[in-house]
Amino acid sequence: MWLCDSSIGRKVVMSVSGIALVLFLTFHASMNVVALFSAEGYNMICEFLGSNWYAVAATLGLAALVLVHIIYAFWLTIQNRRARGANRYDVTRKPEQVEWASQNMLALGIVVVLGMVLHLYNFWYNMMFAELLGDPYMGGLHATDGYGYIVKTFSCPVYTVLYVIWLGALWFHLTHGFWSAIHTLGWNGKVWFNRWKCIGNVYTTIVILMFLIVALYFSFCSCCGGGMCYQY
Repeated sequence: MWLCDSSIGRKVVMSVSGIALVLFLTFHASMNVVALFSAEGYNMICEFLGSNWYAVAATLGLAALVLVHIIYAFWLTIQNRRARGANRYDVTRKPEQVEWASQNMLALGIVVVLGMVLHLYNFWYNMMFAELLGDPYMGGLHATDGYGYIVKTFSCPVYTVLYVIWLGALWFHLTHGFWSAIHTLGWNGKVWFNRWKCIGNVYTTIVILMFLIVALYFSFCSCCGGGMCYQY
């Protein structure tokens, strides 16, 4: 199958899965922003997206998508290194047209994955997984109390710093990956190349800022007196 056997096919899989993940992050960021305005509203969303069959199916689908994206990323990296052979050890001047993010996509990807594991531990494990196990108070709060878990997580400065680092790596990864995916799928021309790049940078920045604002708001809110933000 050409999606596996050819380099172009593998890049297409990376592009399509990457765009799908960007759309998920957009939904997730929009959902998180609700917590800035209403604890009850955010918890209603968490309850709706609990351990229902459609939420579980969507989670499994998302997990498969992430796994495919990671596997193909390593696959393409190994392929590119094999193609360069011993030349990759030569000391050469950095190409002027190659972005820093482009040269470090694998390292950025690893940081993104580690941040995702941390995020799953702080939220998914204590919420959806807790409901699936039949122990809704496994994390100390009720599994549908997403607002409470946000307050609890970002009351710890260490978690806030780790999330900021994660979001920074995610921004670099997505800004390059967005227009690279568009380029791979052939949706850009001479005129639209720079336009898509600008659109990708703006879109990604907005999504990451939505995550960042929530993290910093609850972090500073907790520092000013955690009980003022939310009563456990």
